[in-house]
Amino acid sequence: MSDYYLTKKRWHAISTNDKAADGEFFYGVKSTKIFCYPSCKSRLPKKENIVIFQDTDDAISHGYRACKRCRSGGNALPDTEWVENIATYIDENFAKPLTLQIIAEDCHGSPYHLHRTFKRITKITPITYLDNIRIDYAKKQLLNTLESIEVIGKKAGFPNPSHFSTTFKRHTGLSPNRFRKGQQ
Repeated sequence: MSDYYLTKKRWHAISTNDKAADGEFFYGVKSTKIFCYPSCKSRLPKKENIVIFQDTDDAISHGYRACKRCRSGGNALPDTEWVENIATYIDENFAKPLTLQIIAEDCHGSPYHLHRTFKRITKITPITYLDNIRIDYAKKQLLNTLESIEVIGKKAGFPNPSHFSTTFKRHTGLSPNRFRKGQQ
């Protein structure tokens, strides 16, 4: 990315949401491929995930998209593209402890707006989408491994075995154990 580096001064501007640094540089987040003004109020990314850009054209030419929260690209990202980014983020992070708040912060939007936009475009909520991804993963693991149901639930991103069993049964009509036995 050009000759711009994450200096201590730039890190300070990003971590303190310094409006005075807006226009001097933009920062991108590798994990979300979104770029922001230094003053963006989104969740502070890990230092190692930050790349620095001279301007919006530089960021866009490297495959980054403008933040919906700070509107770093002038115009907001079209909703369908934003929802695709959100879905990709969920696909890649389903095993982590995700909430609507965390997804919204990492995808640069408010929880309410993200929820409403995601549901309008996909016809399901982001949390339902997340549960579907987790259940699909769990089904594959139940059929293809001998791991315990507790381990599979944990790997699928469920906080505890009870939540995993309840969600699995709600989606499939079967407990994880019955699903595994019925498919053998």
